[in-house]
Amino acid sequence: MANTRLLQLEDETTIADASKRVGMPRREFLQFCATVAAGLGLPPGAEAAVAEAVASKKRPSVIWLHFQECTGCTESLLRAEHPTLERLILDVISLDYHETLFAAAGHQVEQARKTAMTENRGAYLLVVEGAIPTRDGGIYCKVGGQTAIELTKECAADAAAVIAIGSCASWGGMPSTAPNPTGSSGVADVLGKPVATIPGCPPNPYNFLATVVHFLTFGALPPLDDLGRPKFAYSRLIHENCERRAHFDAGRFAMQFGDEGHRKGYCLYKLGCKGPETYANCPTVLFGDAGAGTWPVGCGHPCIGCTEQGVGFGKPQGVGFGKPIHMLAKVKNVEPPQQYPRIVEEQGVGATLGSASLLAAVAGAAAGAGAMVARNLGLSHQAEEARRARGAGGKTEVRDAYRDT
Repeated sequence: MANTRLLQLEDETTIADASKRVGMPRREFLQFCATVAAGLGLPPGAEAAVAEAVASKKRPSVIWLHFQECTGCTESLLRAEHPTLERLILDVISLDYHETLFAAAGHQVEQARKTAMTENRGAYLLVVEGAIPTRDGGIYCKVGGQTAIELTKECAADAAAVIAIGSCASWGGMPSTAPNPTGSSGVADVLGKPVATIPGCPPNPYNFLATVVHFLTFGALPPLDDLGRPKFAYSRLIHENCERRAHFDAGRFAMQFGDEGHRKGYCLYKLGCKGPETYANCPTVLFGDAGAGTWPVGCGHPCIGCTEQGVGFGKPQGVGFGKPIHMLAKVKNVEPPQQYPRIVEEQGVGATLGSASLLAAVAGAAAGAGAMVARNLGLSHQAEEARRARGAGGKTEVRDAYRDT
């Protein structure tokens, strides 16, 4: 029923106009909307609502702030293909402020931000990329004469929703590791309230896109977990959907980079892969639209747990790194049993004549002992029957089991 409704939209003018705006054939545009709805875990029929929202609703205004980061999150967004970046920012959302992508500079940029905030008060999305320094009043990061703390609080005051993109904005990430001289913190800590977090170093751009499309369709962010992460993207362990999982279950592990197991695609658990304790959809969504295997584990490197606070970057208290890359992960669902065979089992040299003779003798003795046990069990049964007959005083002649032995 849902597919029928979606196909009916193909002939509507709004869908035709929207597909032209995003540079997709109409059927491909509808397929994109259906994929987004499925990725969000929406119920049947929601794909049509997504298509209609993208086609007809006003594009949400987005204010995108940059602080302590490497711009990797934006770089990841630049590589999105469905739709491409220019289609995304011009036809799906209205990116009204973004320091990296702006052609203008200085006062013009700051004026554009303030105008967008005024015209879309209570309806715009605030996206923060990078950690926020809090030590010494936040003087270690200023934009347009304002500290990162001041700018974040000003923009968040009238935002419909706040999204922290990347691990740095989510909880401090790399900048917050020891000794953390600038007091780098996540957005939620600075604002003193929960925000939607899309962690990763960098995060997958489609997790951000799907979150925005959900907001555009339903006027609210998708369901979040206790860390503020969208459940559609961060509810399953990487380990559950990893293409190397079968090797894990069979006890086949790469022991060193470049060894035979590594070249054959064996599980990277023994090399410190954090997939068994990291929640993300990396193995199913992949990166860069370059085909199968385009994610760290698929390319032969262990997952470092960048979407988990205290695993990839920074402990919960912001002191030091989480776990070194070589440290084994804490498997949250199932660990390989100790009885799994090694990748290469030692082979025997075969039985010698002497050992074969000894084995035959042992087997013969065991067979003889078994026969004696069976015979004795039978005699015991006969003796028990004779005893019962005598006790009953019966006249029936009962052979004494021991007389004939």
